[in-house]
Amino acid sequence: QVHLVESGGGSVQAGGSLRLSCAEAGHTDSTNCVGWFRQAPGKERELVARIYIGTGSTYYADSAKGRFTISQDNTKVNLQMNSLKPEDTAMYYCAATFRYCGLRPDEFEYWGQGTQVTVSS
Repeated sequence: QVHLVESGGGSVQAGGSLRLSCAEAGHTDSTNCVGWFRQAPGKERELVARIYIGTGSTYYADSAKGRFTISQDNTKVNLQMNSLKPEDTAMYYCAATFRYCGLRPDEFEYWGQGTQVTVSS
């Protein structure tokens, strides 16, 4: 079992930055991939970025490219978000899987409770 806890959300003006962290606890030795997803009200949950734990290989959604950076630091996976826009407003979730690194929420078995990011114009 893997327990994930997100932190670092908050409110910021457009153009600002936030750094989200996902702390892993439990049987994390076999975690293969960690992703950051987001879900805005009335919208589907979408992948923002993911990272292969072993290789450090990353993937970014088009909306995140050039602005967001995902990285790993011991048992934490961080998401640095720069040049934030109002459309980035959402609940952000950390997710992990022991399997291959997919793109869909149903390809990740473990989820945190989420942290709210609000960007005002």
